[in-house]
Amino acid sequence: MSSRGKNAHRPLRQRETLAPHDYEVLAEFRYVLMRFLAFSEQAAAAAGLAPRQHQALLAIKGYPGGRGVSVGDLAERLGIRHHSAVGLVDRLVSHGYLVRREDPRDRRRMHLSLTSAGEQALGELSAAHRQELRRVAPLLNSLLTQLGPPPS
Repeated sequence: MSSRGKNAHRPLRQRETLAPHDYEVLAEFRYVLMRFLAFSEQAAAAAGLAPRQHQALLAIKGYPGGRGVSVGDLAERLGIRHHSAVGLVDRLVSHGYLVRREDPRDRRRMHLSLTSAGEQALGELSAAHRQELRRVAPLLNSLLTQLGPPPS
């Protein structure tokens, strides 16, 4: 289930008292994240990819566990429905960024992997993203420090 799943609207268990500075820090943190996401969308567009296509390539390449990624796995990672992931995969396959391979142990299951074109596009985007994250990391770290440790 995605992070927006069953716990998305769960009420807070403990309410902290926030000072005006806390709101400033939270607002600044959200602003920096929003700017990073805007950077990411623009970088993907410049590479000829929709943001969700870039996210899919990254999710497949960076999938943990060393096993093949299925469409269901991808849907879970992106927080989308299975049929939406199928359409996304179809588009990436038709553009030459992905291939589907049959699971040798379960012929009903397909594994997704990047083509050389997908690897190249993702490599360039990921290098740019890492550079941007390194640029904003000191600010994000400072803001996280200002928020302090979670209440016990």
